[in-house]
Amino acid sequence: MLDKIFDMQTELNDYVFSKNKLKDKSGQDLTMQSIIAAVAENKLGVNNLPNEWLMNYSKAMKEELIELDEELLWKWWSKDEIDMQNIRVELIDILHFLVSAMMCAGLDAEKVFDIYQQKHAVNLKRQDTDYKKDTKTEDDNKDIN
Repeated sequence: MLDKIFDMQTELNDYVFSKNKLKDKSGQDLTMQSIIAAVAENKLGVNNLPNEWLMNYSKAMKEELIELDEELLWKWWSKDEIDMQNIRVELIDILHFLVSAMMCAGLDAEKVFDIYQQKHAVNLKRQDTDYKKDTKTEDDNKDIN
């Protein structure tokens, strides 16, 4: 299913790029493949497509998180109820932008699953070793690739 989500997100992004007449740095029509190719070609500078689109998707995720936060209730004395339907939609909006960002970082569904498994193991180990700020290092993340 994750493969299908990545395919659908590529299709949506390419549609949005085309509909808005967005171009890459050489004046060609922007596509997800052109961003992914820039990653593969190690074009990782501040003015290159991966950085530009990672910034765009990061900003979009932040804004969607704000929208999610606005749906949540914090007044414990309130008799209001959360709108779970809209909360779910906001979470899916975040997923749209997260998958797009993952692609801009050169990840596909298989690599996301692989890295997730590695990081999951690190997180479990951290829990088993009383992980805390005083002893935190990123050494356990360095072998994740």
